[in-house]
Amino acid sequence: MEQRYATNPGQIPSFTTKDLRERYLVDEMFVPGAIRLTYTHHDRIVLGGVEPAGKVIELPGYPEIRSEYFLEHRELGIINVGGTGTVTADGELFTLTKGACLYLGRGTREIIFADAEGSAQFYLFSAPAHIAYPTVHIAAGEGTVRELGDQLTSNRRTLHQYIHEGGVQSCQIVMGVTELHPGSMWNTMPAHTHDRRSECYLYFDVPEEARVVHFLGERSETRHVVVADRQAVISPSWSLHSGVGTSAYSFVWAMAGENQAFDDMDAAPVTTLE
Repeated sequence: MEQRYATNPGQIPSFTTKDLRERYLVDEMFVPGAIRLTYTHHDRIVLGGVEPAGKVIELPGYPEIRSEYFLEHRELGIINVGGTGTVTADGELFTLTKGACLYLGRGTREIIFADAEGSAQFYLFSAPAHIAYPTVHIAAGEGTVRELGDQLTSNRRTLHQYIHEGGVQSCQIVMGVTELHPGSMWNTMPAHTHDRRSECYLYFDVPEEARVVHFLGERSETRHVVVADRQAVISPSWSLHSGVGTSAYSFVWAMAGENQAFDDMDAAPVTTLE
């Protein structure tokens, strides 16, 4: 488990591109036959990926979180961004197709990942939890669906809300998937911040020859990182977040922090950005 310490907006002006990428970009999310996790001290989020690649992989405990087992004091959202796979939670088997979500509450002891078609890739997002909520499986395309944006502004997109105030219950996690329509490239425009929650974006279905330019920082001091397929960006609560790709793509958005109000945002209109 890699550790990343918290940063503050006063550091942004001095960061080089290398500094930005080391602190905010998780560039190797999926390794065949392995679990890769990153612990960020921003809201004590753990994010990572599991790619079984034909193996059966159990999620262990880690000394960095000082728990006997991974979800002793945490909760976990899982979204499959690859081929069909399975997750077994305390003996109960769940089959996740691409885009499906599984919520596991505090106290789930045994979590095992496996392939069903040999190409599953499970994205993991975890935050501390104080209550044990029940396990819930959400099929791809289910949950709350919102159509946003406009083709005229190149940001027509479908947003799938899975774990949120009006959907699957959790202590902190808010999580879902956004799919851009063909011909659209902008996400989260206008940009915004929410000082009450940190957010992580996992970009996927980005064509091999394409990239997404992810914007971060304060509105008066913006920066960017260039992101490839199945890479993630950590967005601290003080940072705006928005992105534009050279092609249509999808991304998993996940938040944790003070509240679970999806629309609790402080807008950063493009005319105010510097």
